[in-house]
Amino acid sequence: MENFLPVFEHFYSIQGEGYNTGMPAYFIRLSGCSVGCAWCDTKITWSVEGGKMTSVDVIVNEVINSNSKNVVITGGEPTMHNLSVLTDSLKKNGIKTFLETSGVNKITGSWDWICISPKIQRPPLNENLLLANELKVVVGGQKYFLWAEENAEKVSPECKLFLQPEWIQHNDSTRMIIEYIKLNPKWNLSVQIHKYLRIR
Repeated sequence: MENFLPVFEHFYSIQGEGYNTGMPAYFIRLSGCSVGCAWCDTKITWSVEGGKMTSVDVIVNEVINSNSKNVVITGGEPTMHNLSVLTDSLKKNGIKTFLETSGVNKITGSWDWICISPKIQRPPLNENLLLANELKVVVGGQKYFLWAEENAEKVSPECKLFLQPEWIQHNDSTRMIIEYIKLNPKWNLSVQIHKYLRIR
């Protein structure tokens, strides 16, 4: 079934967080997640059955028709699915591929950019951390700074490091992150601008 994927939603917008903030991109959100973050804002995607099984050809044609040159595959947890056929097809059409994952499963597919957002309750695979172009740690309290540092030790020296406030308590988290970054300048602040601007 590699030629079909459970698509929860897909749309053309801009990247709202992390290193590629502001980049126009076509987002493909896949259903299915076994990580289960308490603060997840897309819990509706946790069940694979919540997505519509869609052929890779249909997905790629939607991207081509949008005129987007960048595709972000997200979820849910997209690495629950084999993404090789999809990414190969996108690349054959000159489209760059970006992955957003917690890194808990083996990564399949061909990627121009891999963003790993590690979760305490289910840590990422070390082999995936070595592939990360971007490490983006969501901060919901002081303990997450230690978690961030533990993961930062496992990525490559070229990997971009970001701390992002957990949205429900983003005011407090942002203040903590700013003070932490000032003392630890290898980190950068990631802000979910799409939520401030109220865009999809």
